Amino acid sequence: QVQLVESGGGLVQTGGSLRLSCAASGSIGSIYAMGWYRQASGKQRELVASISSIGSTNYADSVKGRFTISRDNAENTVYLQMNSLKPEDTAVYYCNYANLFPRYDYWGQGTQVAVSS
Repeated sequence: QVQLVESGGGLVQTGGSLRLSCAASGSIGSIYAMGWYRQASGKQRELVASISSIGSTNYADSVKGRFTISRDNAENTVYLQMNSLKPEDTAVYYCNYANLFPRYDYWGQGTQVAVSS
């Protein structure tokens, strides 16, 4: 059982920045990944960025160079620094915790990010 609490969403104009935070609590394992997915209206959920327990990162092509994922291991918290935001970044962003062996995913409730043109 893992609980995820997200914060940091909001409304920003094109070119602005936001920083999302996700704090995990509960049965945190040693081999896992945490990250952010997003789902825009009428679209499928997509991976935005992830970071593993050993620090490897993965980004969607659409956010490379603009977003940075990081973590605070001591606090089991991940951050998503979002810069140069575009209207197409508008979505509900969901924090994800993925236990890797075996694979099992936990999800936060989501935080809205809206980017005005």
